[in-house]
Order: sequence, then C-alpha cells, then structure tokens
Amino acid sequence: MDEKINKLSDIIINYSLKLKSNEKVLITYQDSKCTPLIKSLIKKIVDLKGIPFVKLVDMQIETLLTLLTSKERIEEIKKRQKFEVDHYDCFIIIRYTINDFEEKDIPTEIKKQIRDATKDIDHIRINERRWVLLNYPSSLDAYKAKMSNDSYINYALDVMTLDYQDLYERIRPLEDLMKKTDKVHIVGPGTDLTFSIKNMPIIPCCGESNLPDGEIYTAPIKNSVNGVITFNTLCPYMGNVYNDVKLTFKEGKIIEASCREDNEALNKIFDIDEGSRYIGECAIGLNPKITKPMGDILYDEKIIGSIHFTPGRAYKNADNGNVSSIHWDMVLIQLKEYGGGELFFDDVLVRKDGLFVLPELKHLNYDLK
Repeated sequence: MDEKINKLSDIIINYSLKLKSNEKVLITYQDSKCTPLIKSLIKKIVDLKGIPFVKLVDMQIETLLTLLTSKERIEEIKKRQKFEVDHYDCFIIIRYTINDFEEKDIPTEIKKQIRDATKDIDHIRINERRWVLLNYPSSLDAYKAKMSNDSYINYALDVMTLDYQDLYERIRPLEDLMKKTDKVHIVGPGTDLTFSIKNMPIIPCCGESNLPDGEIYTAPIKNSVNGVITFNTLCPYMGNVYNDVKLTFKEGKIIEASCREDNEALNKIFDIDEGSRYIGECAIGLNPKITKPMGDILYDEKIIGSIHFTPGRAYKNADNGNVSSIHWDMVLIQLKEYGGGELFFDDVLVRKDGLFVLPELKHLNYDLK
C-alpha cells in the first residue's frame, strides 16, 4: 500500500502538476483517513523545494455553514477564495465520500448565489492555475463498487496510477480524427442525438487534472444539438442522485428533462440560469481499467466504451460560448452489456457497442471483446 501511495503522489507532483521550486501548493482534504497520501505529498513537495499548505474541510460542518449562509458570508467566501487563487500556484483537492446526499437540504438558490459570486474566481482556479482532483478511497466508494474495502483501495490506486503517457500516445489518432469531424451522431436505446463539433478544440485528458483520468473532450457547437439522449448510469448532482435521466434537445436547448425519481428537482437544476439548458462539453471515456459504473462521476465519466454529455459551463480550452454556474457530467455507457449503441463521425461508424471499429483506433479497445 505504501508503494502504491508513493506512486500516486509521484504522479500528482511530478507528472500532473509538474511542480517547480518555490511554488506554493494548497492541499485540501476531507477526512483524516487521507493522511497517508497527505504525508507522501508533503514530502515530495518539500523534496522539490516547494511550499506545502494543508486545509481540512469537514463536509458535515461545511454543509451546515452553507445551509446557514448569509449575503455577508458569501462576500467573505469570495474574499477567501480570491486569496487562495492569488497566493497559491497549485491546488490538490482530495475528496473522501461518506454520504452522497450530504448537501441535499441546501436550497438550490443558495448554491446558485455562491456559484454566481465566485464564478470568476473559479474560472481562474480552473483555467489559470494547475490543479488535481481525486477521491481517496472510502468505505462508501467500496460499497458502491460492490467490492471489499481492501479490494477497492487496491483497485482505486491502480486505476489512478494508469500509464498516462502511454494513454496519450494511444489517443492521438482519435484526436486527429475528431479535429476533422463536423457531425457527431450517437445512437442507442432511448438515444438518437446529433450535433456538430466542427472546428472546436479537441482536448485529450491523460492525468493532468483528474485522477483517475482517460477521456477526450470537446464541446458541441452551442445551437447544433438535436434529438434525445438517455443516460444509463446514476447522475449525482447537488446532493441528489438521479436515475434514467432523459434529455430532449431542440437547436441546442434542453426542452424536456425527465428521470425516474423527481422531475421537479431535476428541472430546477436546468432552470438555474440560461446556460444550464445548453451543453458545455461532450466526451468519450477511454480508461481501460474502468469498465462499470459506481455512481461516482470522477470514475464513471472515464469508463471505456462510454460517452458523457454535460449541461452547463464550457471549459475555456474548448469554449462553445456557453456560460453557466453548473457543469453536470452525465454518462452513457455503450458497451454491449449496457444496451450497446453506435457512434458516428460524419456518417461513418467509428464505434459500435463501445468498441472502435476503424483500424487506426482499434488499439483503444485494449483487451475488450
């Protein structure tokens, strides 16, 4: 375990952040069980003559503070977050999940007020600073993955420490193809969706910010999305978890949204602002070690054979002009055991039932059959 923790911290500091001497790093974590990784990170930062700082955020306390937030406190939140982006070069965010529904009682309006007040600071943190986000494996994660604690910890550490340089080399032919693509067509059970990615930037993700990683993303031309998509994985967001989310689009806008549980709560999220009913990201999952969903988007969006589609804010490096306070990744797995489906680029079949069919892309299937 120590060896795997050391390997993970080495990837974070040397590969993902590429830390330099005298750079200041803020490590934020959510539970004392993360201590082995925190210690390893601190040692590696100091070895490179970096300057580490650590902040513990208890999610139960944070939820209560948010629930009781006033306008005056929101101003103080904004000041503190601005201090962080002004004074730290790199950020490491280590989450530890003990309850997916911890934030369920926080009114959507309070979340929106905080997001609106801090969106410019978030933009700097995400787009102008170096950062890494990961989940330290918890008992709840193991439960969701239907694994024992020890098995899950080993699995999570193996998945997060994938050979990302090899993955990048494998992704390059797909990146080249997507750069030449105009029309994307996604077909599957409950799904028939088209949109354009013509001249949009194509971004391979190979361990620089998210761990685990393994995807390639872009954004659709904002008004080009038409049709319907039905997601076959859990969609957790803002303290709720939604099943069987179905979105219908017309000229880029979500005109109908439904789910198995609470359509009213679902649509409240899409009514937060104008941009929340438009798409800010579309991506293909490519991590060969992640083959089944567990209700954790950091893992599920990387599932090999999957697609994720994201209502809300576009990233700066693949910007289709959509602005929103939300960014909600929703995952559709197209592997045969999840119902299958097809992915077309400019009317050419690229992937069927989660497996690439073009000769120049078949190496991305790894050992899947």
